[in-house]
Amino acid sequence: MLVATMTMAVSQLNAQQVTKVGTTSAKFLSIPVGARAVGMGGAFVAVANDASAMFWNPAGLAGIFQSEALFSHADWLADINFNYGGVVMPIEGFGTIGVSFTSMNMADMEKTTEDRPDGTGQFFSVGSIAVGVSYAKQLTEWFSLGGSFKFVNEHISNSNANGFAVDIGTLFSTPFPGLKFGAGISNFGTKMKITGDDLLVTKDITSNAGNNANINGFLATDDFDLPLNLRIGFAYEAINTEDQRLVLVVDAQHPNDNSESVSLGGEYSVFNNTLALRGGYKALGQRDSEERFSAGAGLRYPISGNLTIKFDYGYQRFARIDNVHKFALGILF
Repeated sequence: MLVATMTMAVSQLNAQQVTKVGTTSAKFLSIPVGARAVGMGGAFVAVANDASAMFWNPAGLAGIFQSEALFSHADWLADINFNYGGVVMPIEGFGTIGVSFTSMNMADMEKTTEDRPDGTGQFFSVGSIAVGVSYAKQLTEWFSLGGSFKFVNEHISNSNANGFAVDIGTLFSTPFPGLKFGAGISNFGTKMKITGDDLLVTKDITSNAGNNANINGFLATDDFDLPLNLRIGFAYEAINTEDQRLVLVVDAQHPNDNSESVSLGGEYSVFNNTLALRGGYKALGQRDSEERFSAGAGLRYPISGNLTIKFDYGYQRFARIDNVHKFALGILF
């Protein structure tokens, strides 16, 4: 079943003859979550061992053995707020379950018209949300499988679009010591279409004299695909001792609304994973890419017993647009 699903998704991806940039709905689903992954250049599909795995590769949840809550915030491009929250809980003998919430919003905007281009004094809101549930299980000591189901909504003023999506991922520990392979399909689901009161108009449907010139009707809008994406990647633990750990990662992705690309990254942690430094480069080979290098750091602080707090920061460099700073707070309990 998994192979058939991935085959259908890849067939849709390969059917694209052009990059189709800007032609999918719910594009916020492609924005990377978690400051840790961002600091590693967005190469995380074969690592995915924290609550952000619900975005990168839900199969990674199977390797989480302690409950965790994660919240991430970024002042995204053009004064857009982007937030992600997730809670995961391993259940012995059953697997790992998780719930996630992703939102993107901005300040209210003033309405304008042809007659009042400087503003009408009325304001409207715009935003996007996704709510997901995830499940993963370690099927063997070297192979895990996971999936997520998401409800997606985008709204602007009095109109909105709804959709549903599924993510499927696998994680495989290879026979080579320290080497893992991950793969996943994200946002395989329904098309989205804007509907709502803002599309209600009055129209004179004929030019005959004496007819009703104010017939109510709705403007027709197109259906748009979700931002489907295939990711595959490798993670290699070059160093793994009690005092230090070095992980090198590489991801390749094939989206349905852009060209293929490769991302590289790494994470070096010391003092039993208390302090971590990260770096990477995102979207190598992508046509007309704005994305450049990234960097980040993390601090892990045990409080008492099983309670641990994590602080992570990620910096993403862009070519011509504003750079992005991401912050994340994690609690292990």
